[in-house]
Amino acid sequence: MQILHLRNKDIDFEKWDKNISESINYLSYALSWYLDIVSPGWEALVSDDYEYLMPIPVKRKFNIPYVVQPLLTQQLGIFSKNSIDEIIVQDFIDKIPYYSYELNLNDKNIYLQKTELPNYVLDLNQDYELIKSTYSKNTNRNISKAQQSDLILINNLSTEEFIEFYSNIEKKFLSAQDYMLEKIIAKAKEMELLTIYGAYNQSNKLVAALCLLHSGKRLTYLIPASNEVGKKLSAMFLIIDSIIKTYCENDNILDFEGSKIEGIARFYKGFGAVNQPYFILKRFRPDFLVGKFKTTL
Repeated sequence: MQILHLRNKDIDFEKWDKNISESINYLSYALSWYLDIVSPGWEALVSDDYEYLMPIPVKRKFNIPYVVQPLLTQQLGIFSKNSIDEIIVQDFIDKIPYYSYELNLNDKNIYLQKTELPNYVLDLNQDYELIKSTYSKNTNRNISKAQQSDLILINNLSTEEFIEFYSNIEKKFLSAQDYMLEKIIAKAKEMELLTIYGAYNQSNKLVAALCLLHSGKRLTYLIPASNEVGKKLSAMFLIIDSIIKTYCENDNILDFEGSKIEGIARFYKGFGAVNQPYFILKRFRPDFLVGKFKTTL
């Protein structure tokens, strides 16, 4: 199989997006519009007729090119309509055109030689009551608590209201990430690939919100936010339970995006989510090429 390295200007974006969308491991992170936002000037490795595709998010520092996993992008790696075995994964890794890289593969890219990271997913192709029977006692208790608080849920929160709410909570985030976040939300909503949920208290104040990204049958818990009131009322538990009710009994997967942090992982597992790990590749990542944009998981 011939693997070509394409500069951004040489990529056929129409063919790229079509093949990404039809891949067995379709993720919106790998679509051209998403990559344009999180990694301007991204490059690619592609096989004949774009049968296999791998985004290469290249950056430069001191005029030195290096590859790094972009912010707000949990997984990339190799995408295809066909199965992706370890030989194909290795072939693409061998063709990465830059000496220094740090990349997260997706869960269909098996590469056991490297570090495994957790990601929790929930199969929604079941009856709601069956899924609910797997909830932990703590999850059920928090859902009941939120229900008794008479929270009001909506699924059409505006981009502007979400950004304002999120920015008031996450005051320590980098300005580069804030900028990307706003662009991702606006573009994904425009393309009808994003639903923004909101929870209001009885004083009509927004207390929690969630951006849910749609990648075909995969629903990604992309950007959650809860203020102190929302946390106290367990509002996010109610939002997730509502999403499960809406999308269950169909061939959907709810992707919680991580995490190695035990408390967060416990929250995901409390809904019956199971670990579907992915792998991280890293070669020659000196500190001066990592800097403040180093990806943390």
